[in-house]
Amino acid sequence: MNIKEKIVLALDVETIEEAKKLVDELYEYTGTFKVGLQLFCGYGLEIINYILSKNSNFFLDVKLHDIPNTVQKAAENVILRGANFFNVHATGGLEMMKAARKGADTASEKLGRKKALILGVTMLTSISQDVLDNEFMINKNVSDFAIHLAKLAKEAGLDGVVASALEVEKIKNELGSDFKVLCPGIRPKWSLTDDQKRIATPYEAIKRGADYIVIGRAVTKSENPKEAMIKIYEEIKEGELCSQH
Repeated sequence: MNIKEKIVLALDVETIEEAKKLVDELYEYTGTFKVGLQLFCGYGLEIINYILSKNSNFFLDVKLHDIPNTVQKAAENVILRGANFFNVHATGGLEMMKAARKGADTASEKLGRKKALILGVTMLTSISQDVLDNEFMINKNVSDFAIHLAKLAKEAGLDGVVASALEVEKIKNELGSDFKVLCPGIRPKWSLTDDQKRIATPYEAIKRGADYIVIGRAVTKSENPKEAMIKIYEEIKEGELCSQH
């Protein structure tokens, strides 16, 4: 297993200086840096260009969600600005996701690049069964609803989904091993759970079939981020060894 390729580091920090420092310290251990709304709204292309200058990949985590025409144009612009990996909210519906695919593919063709990797966000890891039942008033099990949205994402031509580690195995079984799954809510054994409800350790998520695991505060809020990342590598390797015996 190539651990580095699976690790997506969430650059959810306050300043561009913090983000650049994390990229400098951790690009050797990180397959992809996640640029989310917090950082993108503050520093936009500056951080993206910095990541690219290190020959590193980035995942633009802005979760597009609007009417199909708007999402199509936004997806096109995302690609024209250098992204090849981004996401949309699957709850935007089938036509919206198809529009994202169309917009991204149009831009990739203009640039002569391979198609972008687009993921559909199923259920945020902060959404519990109680929230689904009592706030959204959706009478479905949260995992079943996430898998339903994953099926819509595949029908729309997306490459995979963002989903809890709890749903990975079922998604892979129903939609195929090539359908990508990125798992947020990943916490090493030694880390606190914070505000996310449906979580797993790095090794648990990978064992279940996750293609990508998002690591965040356990590393970015650590006094020594590099040391924290090395501990995560060791935890994964230890899990692999234990599973072989």
